Amino acid sequence: MRHGQAGTRNDYDSLSELGRRQSRLLGEYFVSQGIEFVSAYAGELLRQQQTAAEVSAAYSDARISFPEVVVEPGWNEFDFHQIYREIAPLLCEEDAQFRSEYELVRAEIEASAGAHDAEIHRRWRPSDTKVVEAWACGRYPHGGETWEQFRERVAACRLKLNLAERDANIVVFTSATPAAILTGLSLGVLDDHVRRLAGVLRNTSFTVLRIGREQDLLLLSFNEVPHLNRPELRTRR
Repeated sequence: MRHGQAGTRNDYDSLSELGRRQSRLLGEYFVSQGIEFVSAYAGELLRQQQTAAEVSAAYSDARISFPEVVVEPGWNEFDFHQIYREIAPLLCEEDAQFRSEYELVRAEIEASAGAHDAEIHRRWRPSDTKVVEAWACGRYPHGGETWEQFRERVAACRLKLNLAERDANIVVFTSATPAAILTGLSLGVLDDHVRRLAGVLRNTSFTVLRIGREQDLLLLSFNEVPHLNRPELRTRR
């Protein structure tokens, strides 16, 4: 599951009020469908854990048990802010169009005065794409993990899941790109397509994968949001 709508660009690692509502609706939907989980995992990022807490609370309100959430850092999203801090200045030196886009983004962030509903906080901009693509292809030196290290870190997480009970439901609260990486593994798609999959995932969407005996993955559904039954509830950022 992808986390609920997060905060502003300057305070992204926490859920917005809408994000909390989306997460609670997700939990209530699972309760209404009679879905129970034998184990639950979340990354260590606050927005991931807050999403898990809202879903767990919906089960508690219904007096249905929900497993203790195991924190596994491997489910974390890549560090977008570190990548931006290190790579954006280098792109500004080489790419005048990027520099113009980047300066516009910074101006819009400042003008928003931290308003959660400001458009700058809710849309992926061309400069965002350029920074991520430069990181993913290794165009510049970077102090954090590479795309390849990130991809392998996430892929290895499926080996840490408790699979003692066959055909049991396990829930993972993560972010867009980790969910897309596992989806990509099930489809055998290349990295650029994985990032496109991540780009369409809605907040609190769930993707269902079956893990086989050989740790192979079978995709059963992708980017589902039946609990978000009105347009204003469906967000991507």
